[in-house]
Amino acid sequence: MTKFSSTTAATYHLDADSDRVQHFVDENVTDRGASPRDLAIQLHDAVRDRIRYEVYDADLSKEGTRASAILNRGQGFCVHKSIVYAAACRAVGIPTRLVYGDVRNHLASARLLDIMGGDVFTYHALVAVNLDGRWIRVTPVFNKLLCKLYGIQPLEFDGINDSYYHPYDLRGRRHMEFIQWRGEYDDFPWQTVTVGIAENHPRLVEAGRRTTAGSLLEEAGVNA
Repeated sequence: MTKFSSTTAATYHLDADSDRVQHFVDENVTDRGASPRDLAIQLHDAVRDRIRYEVYDADLSKEGTRASAILNRGQGFCVHKSIVYAAACRAVGIPTRLVYGDVRNHLASARLLDIMGGDVFTYHALVAVNLDGRWIRVTPVFNKLLCKLYGIQPLEFDGINDSYYHPYDLRGRRHMEFIQWRGEYDDFPWQTVTVGIAENHPRLVEAGRRTTAGSLLEEAGVNA
């Protein structure tokens, strides 16, 4: 059997052995003895829908991008939610890697597009999980409520096929397209990702540690 020691180990950011991550797993899987595919699906749905997706007021500090800290805060954007999913999968022995790429987002709010400096969002994060010896790319990021408000079909994961690409919204308009990949990592490349986001989207990140205030729900017409 192939070994993936570097992709199952707990790290500073992917602190799979922490009490907080272990508790999250216990809350959201019905049986730790289930198949890796079933566990990966259950954890995907839990991260997608139980951690609020919010690009504003997000903590990008070294401490704030640990899986346990993200769970304690209960929200974050793709970078944060992918870290949690990668750590949770490792907590049940599933190998994971973090994957980054740049996307063109056609359906962001006017305010967010202005803050981001256009429709290209850099260092969009997702996760590669190894199931049955195959690496599958997964995006447990955009929760069902937010997708409904923005008219986007939620991404489902069947444990077999890649699930990371929202090509069109529910009305047939192009939503998101990947324009370049920035690599896969066994651990969260904190310096690379946070500096890269700050340099490419300087109005989003304040003092390199937290994103600007706001609310995606409010921008969608909902009082958060």
